[in-house]
Amino acid sequence: MEILGHVIFFIVLLASFTVNFVHYMHMFQLNSYSAWEQGQWMKKNVGNIVLRHLWAMVAAITAYILVTSIIRTCNAPNWPELKDYLICSAILAVGLIFCKRKPAKKKLVFTPRVIRMCVTSTIVYGAVCALSMIFGFNSGWYLPILCLWQIFSLFMPMIANFINKPIEKGVNNYYINDAKRIINELPNTTVIGITGSYGKTSTKFYLNKLLSAKYNVLMTPESYNTTMGVVKTVRGSLNASHEIFICEMGAKGVGEIKEICDIVHPRHSMITSIGEQHLETFKSVENIIKTKFEIADCITDGTVVLNYDNEFIRNHGTDKNKLTYGIGDGEFDYKAEDIKVSPKGTSFTVVHKGERYGFSTKLLGSHNVQNITGAIAVAHFMGVPMQDLVFPVKRLECVPHRMEILDKGNGVTVIDDAFNSNPAGARAALGTLKMMEGCLRVLVTPGMVELGEREYDLNRQLGEFAADCCDIAILVGERQAPPIKEGLLKKGYPEEKIHVVKTLGEGLKIAYGTNVGMKRVILLENDLPDNY
Repeated sequence: MEILGHVIFFIVLLASFTVNFVHYMHMFQLNSYSAWEQGQWMKKNVGNIVLRHLWAMVAAITAYILVTSIIRTCNAPNWPELKDYLICSAILAVGLIFCKRKPAKKKLVFTPRVIRMCVTSTIVYGAVCALSMIFGFNSGWYLPILCLWQIFSLFMPMIANFINKPIEKGVNNYYINDAKRIINELPNTTVIGITGSYGKTSTKFYLNKLLSAKYNVLMTPESYNTTMGVVKTVRGSLNASHEIFICEMGAKGVGEIKEICDIVHPRHSMITSIGEQHLETFKSVENIIKTKFEIADCITDGTVVLNYDNEFIRNHGTDKNKLTYGIGDGEFDYKAEDIKVSPKGTSFTVVHKGERYGFSTKLLGSHNVQNITGAIAVAHFMGVPMQDLVFPVKRLECVPHRMEILDKGNGVTVIDDAFNSNPAGARAALGTLKMMEGCLRVLVTPGMVELGEREYDLNRQLGEFAADCCDIAILVGERQAPPIKEGLLKKGYPEEKIHVVKTLGEGLKIAYGTNVGMKRVILLENDLPDNY
C-alpha cells in the first residue's frame, strides 16, 4: 500500500519534471542556448517559476495522500472522506494544469542539438533517481531528494548543454569546416555581407529582388543570421550556379560577426544601421559599433556600403573603399530626395553623380525608402543599370511582420511591424501611423526589450513620441507598460485613451471593437517572444 503511494508520487513528480523540463528547454532555445541569457530570464520570471514548482510539489503530495487514503478506506467511504478525496483531486488537477505549457507563439523545435540535450538529461535524471531510490528508500529520504531533483528541472537544460559542450563543438566544427570548403570551391560566387542593428533583413530582401534583375542570387532565408544559420544555408542551398550570395549577419556579442566573416569571406559588405539594440548582451553602444564594423574590417579589395544617415556609422568611418547612401541632409554617393508618401505607397528620387532617377514603391515610410536606397546603391554598384531597377523597386513587397500593410476589411487596416522593435524603428513606424489622417489611429505595443539599463528610459521615450502619433494606445504586458504609460501621460495624453492588457489577444479585441464603423489603422509595434 505504502509502496503504491510512493510509485504514484514518483509518477506525478516525473510527469511534472517532464512538463517543466520541456518548458525550460523551450526558453533555453529562445535564449540562444546562452546560460547567461537563461539566468537573466530566470531573474525576471522568478515568481512564475516558484509557483510552477510549488504547484508541482503540491500535486505530487496530493496524489500520494489521495491514493493511500483510497486504499486505506477501500470500503464505501463516508461523506467527510469523499469530501477530502474531492478536495485532493481538485488540488491535483489544478497543480497539473498550472504546470502545463501555455500555447506558444513559436514552438520548441526539436533540433538534433535539443534531442541530444534531452537524451543527456534523461540519463542524468534517471541515474540520480535510481541512486536516490536504492540508497534512500529504507531511510525515507528518497522522496525529499526526488522533490529536490524535480525542482532541478529548472537547471537541467543548462547542465545538459554544459555536459554536451565537447560534442556540440565537434559537430559545429564539422559543419563549419564543410561550409568553408563549399565557399572555397566557389571562387566565382561573390559574397555580400549585410549587418545592422535594424533594417538588415528588409534590405537583404530588397537587394535580392534588385540583383535578381541581372544575376542568379541566393540569400540567407528569413532571419537566418547566426553562425549556424549561415552554415546551414551554405551547406543546404549554395552551389556553383549562384553568382551572388547575400549573407545576413546578426550578433548579440563582440566577435560574432567576425566569426561569420571567417566562414563566408564577403567580397563586399553593408552596414544598414547602428543603434541601441541588444544592449543587455552588448553592454554598451561602443561594443555594438565595434561588432558591426567587423564586417567592414574583413574586407580586403572590396567595398563597404554605409548608411550615412546613421550618426554612429558616419562618425566611426572606415579606411576601406566605401559607398554611402542616405535620405537626410548631407552629401552621399546615393541620395533619396523628394520623398512623397500616400496611402498607395511612396515615390522618391535617387541622385547619383548629378543624375536623377525617379522611383516609386507600394511600401510606406521614409525608413523603407532608406533601405531601398541602400539596396539600389549596392545593385547599381554591382552593375545593374538604374533604368533596370525602376520596375523591380515598384514590385517590391513588404517583408512579413516588418511594416506589412494588411487590409482586414470593414475599414480596418493593420500595419504589422511585430517582428522586432528598436528605438529608431519604432519611431519610424509611429511616424508612418501619424501620417494616416482621416481615421482612428491605434497603437498596440508591448514596448521594447533587451535594452539593459536603458530599457525603462527608452520605453518612456517611446511613450512620449507616441503621444503625438496615435489616438488610442494599447499597452500589452504589465512589465513594459509603466514606462510607456509614463511617457504618454508626461505629454498630456488622455489617460482614458490608454489601455493596459495582459495579452496581445486582449489588445486586438479592444482595437477591433473601438469605434466600429469608423476607418481605423492599427499599428502592431513589436510582439515579444515566449520568453518575455
